[in-house]
Formats: sequence, structure tokens, C-alpha cells
Amino acid sequence: MRTRKSTKRRKESASPSRSTTAQRTSKSPSSSAQHTRQGRQSAKRSRRDSKRARQSAQRARRKRQAVDILRRHQELHYELNSNGIQTYTCDLLQKNLRLRDHGLKCSAAMLFTVLLVAAAQCASIAAVCYRLNKAPSDQTIYNALDETLPDYTELEQRINRTLRANLPKNLRRRRQRLAIDLTLIPYHGEPEAEVKEIYRGQAKNGTTHFHAYASLYVVCHGERFTVALIRVELGTAMKDVVQRLLRWAARAGVRPKLLLLDRGFYSVAVIGYLKKARVPFLMPAVARGRRPKKGQPATGIRAFRLLKRGGWYEHTLSSGKRRERVHVAVHAGNYRGQWKRHGRYAWVYAYWGFKPSSPRWVADTYRSRFGIETSYRQMNQGRIKTCTRSPLQRYLYVAIALILRNLWVWLHWEVLSTPRRGRRRLNLERLTLEGMLVCLVHAAEALMGFLELIVTERQLPECLVANNGG
Repeated sequence: MRTRKSTKRRKESASPSRSTTAQRTSKSPSSSAQHTRQGRQSAKRSRRDSKRARQSAQRARRKRQAVDILRRHQELHYELNSNGIQTYTCDLLQKNLRLRDHGLKCSAAMLFTVLLVAAAQCASIAAVCYRLNKAPSDQTIYNALDETLPDYTELEQRINRTLRANLPKNLRRRRQRLAIDLTLIPYHGEPEAEVKEIYRGQAKNGTTHFHAYASLYVVCHGERFTVALIRVELGTAMKDVVQRLLRWAARAGVRPKLLLLDRGFYSVAVIGYLKKARVPFLMPAVARGRRPKKGQPATGIRAFRLLKRGGWYEHTLSSGKRRERVHVAVHAGNYRGQWKRHGRYAWVYAYWGFKPSSPRWVADTYRSRFGIETSYRQMNQGRIKTCTRSPLQRYLYVAIALILRNLWVWLHWEVLSTPRRGRRRLNLERLTLEGMLVCLVHAAEALMGFLELIVTERQLPECLVANNGG
């Protein structure tokens, strides 16, 4: 028979088991959540590890592909010779300039061959015709030029078509930085027909008379082509020069992202036209305005230069009743002995249509414009010497020099560069401009022969006879 005390003891002994069961049942949800969290973290780690493994495999595969491509390119060797350059250049000129044959002895191919040799040697046509055995006389070449050259309007169209013939496609895909400048070639003589043929400027090489030409140039690394070339006559407004060059650039498919101009284009008319055409521009501001006097401060751009402090300003140009407002950036610094000068300098630039990051960026960006000066220096390395008064022939000779320079840039971009991932690598050491001109001369001499023996009426000295092997 059970007593109450024994029943109470059994209840007390049973209660701990129930509490333990309750504790176990209460702890089970947290443990399951912890297991779930750990499973998610492990799955996340596994996904991360698999992603890293895929990325490393992709990098290794791309590296192997790059190495294979480089190895294949190193195994492939092509040879560019002087005959190929000379043939391609003559075909390019015949296709775009379209000069007709002048008799049986002076075909268009013969005419362009003589002109290319004269340009490559910076010699006259008479000297080249005397040296090449199969070349016609110099008077025949001059007569062919006089009779086959079209009028100036048609010649300008053909020359600009030749300049844009080899432009890479990527220059047309996006907007480019462009530069415009004038080059003055000294001229000692009288005009052929009109006074406006001769441009007047500051004294250079002992004269103030020049034949002036304006060109538009692409400021892009490795693709610095001359896109347009026009002749500038006396009294031509700079606004008309800019307008004509931009129209030729539009025909070539080259759109301006930023136009870099010389200080000679700093005028109300040019700025007004560029703002109306929505073309961003950057040019040096000419120091105009009142000079400082007692009780009267300087005005205009001159005041910005005298501040010797960099910053951003606004300025209004006026010419008669016309007014144009531009932004002004002043870049100041210390000479520190550069150009043998000391003290501070202040370079003032006028710009519109874009927002520069700093005055230093403005100065560095404008410095890239000086590549067009290099193109003029290289043009003089391949310009035919002449004393003719014909402005058409002189315009043709300048155009041939710039066409040869464009051909040299195209060869480096399309033929002599090294393919690689990203931007191609240029190898300027493989062919210099002077080397390309020498190739043109050698190809023409191999084709037409050159003068080796010179007839003389005097007996040769023994030293010359020994050297000749006689």
C-alpha cells in the first residue's frame, strides 16, 4: 500500500526529468538555426572558392592565349621593301589627284615618280631629271604640270581627298582633338597674276612676303594625320580659314572634340563662329588692354598677366559693336632658371565649351598642339625646291610633302606596329621619315636608272682614275 510520502517522493524524482526534457526541447530551435547558419556560410565559402577558381582559370587561359598570340606574331615575318612603298605611293597619287598623261614620254606615272624623287631629295625637278636616265627633260615636266593641273578649287578638292585617303576608321568613330595653324614659306619674287597670292607677315629669312598655307591636324598618339590643307591669300579672314578647314574635316568624317588654335586666331569673329558652331576651343589670349599707370590699373588680358596668380576668370572681347564672352584660365608658376629666366610667369588661355580640371591641365593640353609644328618641320624634309611663281605648283609641292608624311604615319600604324592586347605598340625605330624618303629614291633609281658616268673634256687626275679602277 502506497503512502502519500512515497507518492510525493516519486513526483519529486520525476520532476527533474521533465525539466531536463523541457530544457532539451527549448534548446533544439537555436541549435538547428546555428546548424543552418553554418551550412549557409559553408555554401557561401564554397561558392566564393569556386568563383576564385574560375577567375584564376580564366586569367591563366587569357595569359596562355596572349603568349600564343605573341609567339605566332613572332613567328610570322613579312618584308616591306622600297618597291612596294614607291608603287603604293604612285598609285595613291594617281587615284586621287587624277592628273592625265602628257604625251607618250611623260605619263602620269612618270610625272609622279619624278615628283616623288624630287620631294624625297628636297631637290629641284631639273636636278632629278638630269640624274635619272629614263626621265624626260625638266621642261617636259614643267609643261605637263602647267597643262594638267586643274584650277585651284578642283585642285584643293583632290589634295584633301588624297590626305584623307588613309585615315584609320577609329578616328571617325569618336571625336578627336584637332589643331589648326598657319605655315609661312618665304618667297622672294613677284606674284604671278594677282597681288593677293602673296601673304604678308613679320620678317622671316629676309623677307615679309610668303606663300601661306593652313592645315588641320589630328592630335592623337600614333595617328597624327594632316586631315586638310588650304592656301591662304592676302586679306583672308581667319574665321574663313577655320570654317573651310572644319568643313574639310567634316567631309573626312573627323569630328572635333576640342579645337586647339594659335594666338593668331584670337579674335571676336573666330570665337563667335566657333561658339555658333558649338565647337569647344582653347587658345592663348593675346595681352591687350591698358597698361598700368599711376592711379590707373591695367585692364583686359594684360591685367590677368600682371596678377602672376593662377585662377579662373571671365573676359569679354569687343570689336566694334560685336562682343563675345569667353572663359579665362591663368596658369602661373616660377621660371626657376628655365629659358635662362627667373621670377614668375603667367600664361593666359581663353576657352569655351568644356570644363577643365585645373589651370595646369589647360597648359599641358595646349602643349600637345605643338605637334602640328613638328608636322611642318617634317614637311620641309620632303618639299620640292622651286623658283616658280605659279601658286598652284607651289601648293601641289607642299601637299605632296604632307601626303608623304601621312603615308609614313599610316605605315607605322597599319604595317610596322606590333599587335598586342590593348593599344598597339608603335615601333618608330623601324622606319624613320628620312628612311622612307630614301626608299622612294632607291626604287625610282632601280626603275629608271641613274647617272653614273659624267662626261668631261678635261683629263682626270690620277687620284680619280685610281678610285674609278681605270
